Amino acid sequence: MCHSVDGRPPASPVVTGEVVEHGHLEITADDGNRLNAYRATPTVPNGRNVVILPDVRGLHPFYEALAHRFAEAGFHTMVIDFYGRSAGTLPRDDSFDPMTHMALLEAPHVDADVAAAVVRLREEHPGPVFTVGFCLGGGHSWRQAATELDLAGAIGFYGPPRFFGDATTTLSAPLLMLLAGDDVATPQAEFQALAAGFDEAGKEYEMHVYDGAPHSFFDVAFRDWERECADAWQRILSFTSRNGGEAA
Repeated sequence: MCHSVDGRPPASPVVTGEVVEHGHLEITADDGNRLNAYRATPTVPNGRNVVILPDVRGLHPFYEALAHRFAEAGFHTMVIDFYGRSAGTLPRDDSFDPMTHMALLEAPHVDADVAAAVVRLREEHPGPVFTVGFCLGGGHSWRQAATELDLAGAIGFYGPPRFFGDATTTLSAPLLMLLAGDDVATPQAEFQALAAGFDEAGKEYEMHVYDGAPHSFFDVAFRDWERECADAWQRILSFTSRNGGEAA
């Protein structure tokens, strides 16, 4: 798993307000899939929207808490679940085995579900949309910048390049890559090869490697990496501000 059972996301170093509304909802993708989602609404919006793509666990309390952290920083935020097609939308307990369902997950499934979340956010809160993903969701988040969603940018933490696939040539939005220097899940050579492809294709991206940081360091449970977590937040805020257009 990407985070411990008691793991929770660090707060943004810039907090503009509180969360005025939050809760679960069900949305429907164009292919008919019904999926669970969770949204958090800021009291002081910054004009930008975020769709969070979680790790292998899908819609987990860690990411519901992260939606609050983004809303506190001003973002209208929605987290999606990956497993509506195979696990349905009923509540899950500790017996849920995400690895079984991840084996059934395909890139077009993720694309359709992200698109449903983006459409819902834009209908309710017009403005630039960014994706932010972690591990499994990190690779898929970067790949969303190669879809037809017209994203303002795509952010990913330690996302295995295999989930990005061969989407380099169709990238149309900038990427932010936040990587763990001591990532046991993905060799650094794979990230370097991915970045080399971006360079060759002339694509816009930022890649920052936190030397020595473990996979899933973006967690208050990793107390030795508080400075890196704060830096990652600052990079997210800067990236979304620069690429958020007039709404920033």
